[in-house]
Parts: sequence; C-alpha cells; structure tokens
Amino acid sequence: MAEGYRGPLERVGPYQWLIPQDYKPGMRVPGLIYASEELIEQIRRDQAPEQVANVATLPGIQKYSLAMPDIHWGYGFAIGGVAAMDPDEGGVISPGGVGYDINCGVRLVRTDLTVEDVRDRVRELVDLLFRRIPTGVGRTGKYSFPKKELRKLVTEGPRYLVEQKGLGIPRDLEFTEAHGRLEGAEPDFVSDRAYERGEEQCGTLGSGNHFLELQICSEICDEEAARVMGLFEGQLCIMIHSGSRGFGYQVCDDYLQKLRGVPERYGIKLPDRQLVCAPVNSPEGRQYIGAMRAAANFAWSNRQLLLQQTREVLQEFFGRPWEELGVHVVYDVAHNIAKLEKHRIDGEEKWVWVHRKGATRAFPPGHPEIPEAYRSIGQPVLIPGSMGTASWVLVGQPGALEQTFGTSCHGAGRRMSRAAAVRDARGRRIDQELERIGVIARARSRRELPEEQPKAYKDVDLVVEVVHNAGLSKKVAKMRPIGVIKG
Repeated sequence: MAEGYRGPLERVGPYQWLIPQDYKPGMRVPGLIYASEELIEQIRRDQAPEQVANVATLPGIQKYSLAMPDIHWGYGFAIGGVAAMDPDEGGVISPGGVGYDINCGVRLVRTDLTVEDVRDRVRELVDLLFRRIPTGVGRTGKYSFPKKELRKLVTEGPRYLVEQKGLGIPRDLEFTEAHGRLEGAEPDFVSDRAYERGEEQCGTLGSGNHFLELQICSEICDEEAARVMGLFEGQLCIMIHSGSRGFGYQVCDDYLQKLRGVPERYGIKLPDRQLVCAPVNSPEGRQYIGAMRAAANFAWSNRQLLLQQTREVLQEFFGRPWEELGVHVVYDVAHNIAKLEKHRIDGEEKWVWVHRKGATRAFPPGHPEIPEAYRSIGQPVLIPGSMGTASWVLVGQPGALEQTFGTSCHGAGRRMSRAAAVRDARGRRIDQELERIGVIARARSRRELPEEQPKAYKDVDLVVEVVHNAGLSKKVAKMRPIGVIKG
C-alpha cells in the first residue's frame, strides 16, 4: 500500500477535518472527514484522505466529499466515503462509490432468549450454525434460483421470497431499509455471468469480513429507544453481515469494464481511473443504476434467507418454534449503495444520488422512510465492531440530515490490511485468543480469523463516540459477541 497521506487536514470542529478545495486542481468542493484527534492520526497512515480529495472532483458533487471515522483506503472511493451528486448539474454515478459488494449490509435480529439460556451451550450452538449455514468463498447452499426465477428475485427483492415462497413474514420486510427493494431494477442490464454466479449463492454468508454473530446486549444507553426496538440487557441477539455475493461482484466488475472510456466521452477528467463513472442521465449511467439496483435486491434477499436458516437452527436447538422464541428483525440497513434521495442543500430541496460506500443511512425521528414503529426514535443504525470487542446499535439524529446527507459510519474500519493482519498473527491461534475472552469462533478458511483478528480494526468505541458526539447518530445499546461464524 502507498505511503501515508501528507496533504492538508485543517481542524474545523471538534470532530471535523477539512481538505481545502484548493488542495488539488479540479476539486469542485472541499473534503470533510469526521474523526477524533486519535483517529485522525490512524487515518493519515494510508491514502484514504487523498481519495476523499479525488472524489471532490466528480461532476455534480454537492457541499463536500465526506468521510466517516471508520474511513480506510478502498477502490476509487475510500471505504467510509459519502458523496451526493445532483443529476441536474451533470452529476455522475460511480461503481467505485458503491463498491464491489453491492448492498453489503447488516441485519440485527432480536430474540426473547437471554444469556442464561445459552451460557453453557454457546459452543454447541455455534457449531450447529456453522454446519447449517453456508460460509466461505464460492460456497453454495440449500437454495437455488435458475435464471428465470432469479430475474424475479432481483426485481422484487425479499418480497418474492416472503410472498411466493413463504420464506419469512411481512414484518421482516417492514423493518428492512427500503422494504428490501429498490424500484427500477433492470434484470436485462445484468450479465449472464452474474446470473450464473448468483444461481446458488443466495442464502450464503461468503467470506472476508462477513459474519453471523451471536451477541449479548450488554449495555443500554437509551432506555426508550431500546424499548421501542425490543432490546433489553442480557438479551441474546444475532447480527448478520453479508452482501450480494458473486452476483453483485460480477455486476460491479462488468460495469467497471463497460464504463472504461465513458468519462472521456462526456468530457470528464478523472484524477484516478478507479473513479470511472457516467452521468446519471446518460444511457451508460442508467444501465449501471438498473443493474446495481438488481444486485441490491439480491443482497436483501440473501440476508432474508440467512435469517430464515438462522430461525430454523434456533428452532431445532431450543426445541420450540422460532415465533415462540421471538426471533424478529430489529432492522436491516445497507452500507454499500447509491440511492436517489431528497435533501435540503443550501436552503433548497434537491433530488441527489447519495453514494454510501462503507457508510450507513441514519435518518432522524419523523422521517417518512423510517418504519412507522421507529418514527419517534429515529432509524436504527447498526455498527459492527471486531470479533473480540463489541457492536453498537444507534439511531439517526437530525444532525445527519444537516451535515452528511443522512449518513453515519458503518463499522470500526480496518487499521491493518488483510496481508498485514495475517503477518501479525503468525505463530498465534486467534481462535484460542478469542475463546479466552469468551468468544467461540469458527471459520472455513485458515486465513479468515487472522485476517479479521480484533487488532486489525480501529477501536469501535472511539469510532461510535465520534458519530454520537457529532450529532449524526445516538447510542442506544452495546452488543458483546459470544460466538461467530465466518468464511
């Protein structure tokens, strides 16, 4: 990886650091990074701030090129990058601003079970989940969707699974961002290769930082918000982190190739070819958007099937129907996506394409896109940490709409590359280290636990403190891991 960032970072608020618009030629807006003093020193160690400046050169960008406190180097956009593009000002859509794993996201599932129900059986439950839920690179599962059926699934999202297949209940859709469906998906704009890769991968966890984690709600910070979400101290919850698998990866890869040369065709100069893009209103832009939406719907369907398999495991393990166990979705939120949203910018309401690449939507109380049950508290924001620390549940705040186009961070954020993490773990048994702190971990690949060891990530508590204190999202509950399965 390249050496650290050496450009300007001017502190302009307690948690805001500015990259001035005159830092490099072509910047249309300044860059703005949300971080504490401690985190900004970690952020300087790679070229992610340079990527924030590069994004600021894209046509149609509004206000700032933004980055969350979990920012780290990525493809094109930094992971943790946010940008809103106005299509009426020549705004573009960029696959690098969405990511390879389109609609990678997090689903939090509550239960009526407590730590006492699993205290002596965690290993047994983790092993059963690991046997039943497909994990790992290229792994297929119990569900298969031939192309004709897959076209329906990527058009309708998990509604197709719930209404046509009986795989879930309507409540699951109600508590999923966008009800699990981006309208305007175009299955014709998806390649045959993507359909081939997706045919047997819906309902599989995948590899990398994807996981299914057993968690105990260890701390309540906002009693009312926790009550509304059905969370209580000592409760067993499940967090599912996965995305669009090979289907979404192929969509991204296809369009990175298809859009090569397109910026020049429209007179767009890029400081980094990884920012390949197309005007939103161009034929090329519309094609990518249609395919991206299809991949997003695939991802929500994937998490729905992962939930269904989890319910089946819990039902078998505890010998009671999952409905009696209270296994319900708290919320499902995307963090690699571009969406057309209405935002107030300089006193004027505009429709803009908000790219969130490793960033989470965080709409405040009263917003019409929040489930009615949550309108009084704000949209749940789910922030996973590392296997050995904690995850957080927050709710969106008015400051997010005012400052970041309704956005918060999406996780702890890496501070070591995967290769560096593996080198650091040589001679150590990460599974045994985790077990000593009370976490039972299972992984398909020998590299998986070393790559994802807790040391590879920033301190999630520090990251969450930034978005909480900056008024982007408010802390509700802390979740402590007790068991995890990975690829």
